[in-house]
Amino acid sequence: MSDAMVNGLAGAGGGLVAQLLTYPLQTVNTRQQTERRSKKPSSSSSDGSQATIRKSGTILEIYRVIAEEGWGGLYRGLTPSLLGTVASQSVYYYFYQLFRNAAESNARRRRKNGIGDGTVGMSDSLLVAALAGSLNVLLTNPIWVVVTRMQASEMKSSALQSEIEKPPASREALPADVESQEKQINIVQDLYREAGLIGFWKGVLPTLIMVSNPAIQFMIYETLLKELTKKRKINKHGMKDVSPLEIFVIGSIGKLGATIATYPLLVVKSRLQAKQAIGRDKSTQYTGTLDAIFKMIRYEGLTGFYKGMSTKIVQSVAAAALLLMIKEELVKVARKLLLRRQKKLASR
Repeated sequence: MSDAMVNGLAGAGGGLVAQLLTYPLQTVNTRQQTERRSKKPSSSSSDGSQATIRKSGTILEIYRVIAEEGWGGLYRGLTPSLLGTVASQSVYYYFYQLFRNAAESNARRRRKNGIGDGTVGMSDSLLVAALAGSLNVLLTNPIWVVVTRMQASEMKSSALQSEIEKPPASREALPADVESQEKQINIVQDLYREAGLIGFWKGVLPTLIMVSNPAIQFMIYETLLKELTKKRKINKHGMKDVSPLEIFVIGSIGKLGATIATYPLLVVKSRLQAKQAIGRDKSTQYTGTLDAIFKMIRYEGLTGFYKGMSTKIVQSVAAAALLLMIKEELVKVARKLLLRRQKKLASR
């Protein structure tokens, strides 16, 4: 098994665990990002009303979702999200390691020619992460459009309304992934009717720009990891020992820097991927990336680009740190097993 395949599978495993643990925060954050409010009434509103928004912090929003929709509301779209996570992390880490190996080989080659120190620099790290991220976005964007719509939606069925109307003490907990396959199919059909096949790539432009997020994250991560292991000796397995806690910390720092730098683009992407309220206030309807940016500035101000940022920092930093910590441990185990197998084969 190639090193790229090992990293791809390990990334999928780490991403799966991280997603399961932080998914409720992701759902709340998506709702915060896609809630819309104008600073002033819009003359283009069909009914003369002004778009409204619930303003609440993370804890209050979690409580509201549970109170109105049950625990299942926090896990809306979990099934396609897990599918998307496995697909995204597999694709991303496979190509990242493939490009990383090529960059490292090139750096060693340059060192033999008297250029550089044989290690991958910041610019090359950014390029590697950007290339892997772009391929990931183009291949998996349709899954995330469906996930965003499911997370942003609220239950409307009469059965759920009757469940919501019960007093909290008598309300039964809803299943973790409350959406039926029929609901997921309906979302896909609505999306297709709304925009055709191209609709599954809604928000792809800001998402492609958003590859700068993992690019920045891994530039910081790889730089800190190189500094951390610079003076450490290589162990018998051909690796430099790094503890899970150290991976967790430097992974957190990398994701924190990337999230702060790119959060406004994430809000724009979520707005574009969420279902558009056709026939209602024009200030909350977007025809494309630039239209969304200009309308958000005009009707919501710059603060509109930072809605739910505190929730996202907690969710994304925790998820990224957990993912990297689990992934690196899985890679270590896989490499040890492969090395042991190679030694057995060589001894025969």
